[in-house]
Amino acid sequence: MRRQAPWALLAVLVLAQICYPLTTDPTRARLTVATVLLGYLLAVGHALLSRGPRTAGALVAVATGGGFAIEALGVATGFPFGSYDYSGELGPKLAGVPLIIPLAWTWMAWPAWLAAVRLTSSRPGRIALAAVGLAAWDLFLDPQMVAEGYWVWRDVDPALPGLPGVPVSNYLGWLLFAVLLMSALRPLAGPAVAVTDSRDDPMFALYLWTYFSSVLAHAVFLDLPASAAWGAAGMAVAAVPLAVTLVRARRHGDDRRAPRRPARPGVDATA
Repeated sequence: MRRQAPWALLAVLVLAQICYPLTTDPTRARLTVATVLLGYLLAVGHALLSRGPRTAGALVAVATGGGFAIEALGVATGFPFGSYDYSGELGPKLAGVPLIIPLAWTWMAWPAWLAAVRLTSSRPGRIALAAVGLAAWDLFLDPQMVAEGYWVWRDVDPALPGLPGVPVSNYLGWLLFAVLLMSALRPLAGPAVAVTDSRDDPMFALYLWTYFSSVLAHAVFLDLPASAAWGAAGMAVAAVPLAVTLVRARRHGDDRRAPRRPARPGVDATA
């Protein structure tokens, strides 16, 4: 049951995201909120079931708490993202920030971290890869949400080619926050987050689904070809190696993810 619950939540999340381009406001705004809540429950629930309360608590503290703090700072001062305002379509706000916004970053921070752990054993490499893997998601998210009118930027210069509604400072700000988040997650969550195994397959599936479905949705259904291209290039840094690694492991029946149990005192480790 513990292993099936994340898969069940992931299936519901995928269904909600498939429905998104088929709806219009106000249904679309409600579906956005529901999707974020599902993603949050999926990520935090998986962290709790697979690693325990310390890991889940650390994830909530650094991603949810930190996400809210950096958003509140951004709304109040314009640092580090640039000056922006949220509309009232994403539900209740605190300090000018819709409460679902930090939940969204928590939702993607956990699979981004696990993907990095799966791909490299270097601690600096994991932090860098996880940070890019998380921040690059905003190359999809921000243009989509701006197009829906969920928030607006006061100054959009300079912007990436093809994405005139979002300043470059936004993406740099999220990369900075993602580095801080990933740097704090490992020491707070403990050694349990330094390894991956088959329990993490739902999170790998979530990350890869987010990548490939976002490229398709932006290119075909949402009429946002530029964000499809930028997001495809940005998230590919983590998503493509992850997909290749998982396919190779499955093809060769080689799962090196599962950590060996440490030997107990007085017990032969080879027994």
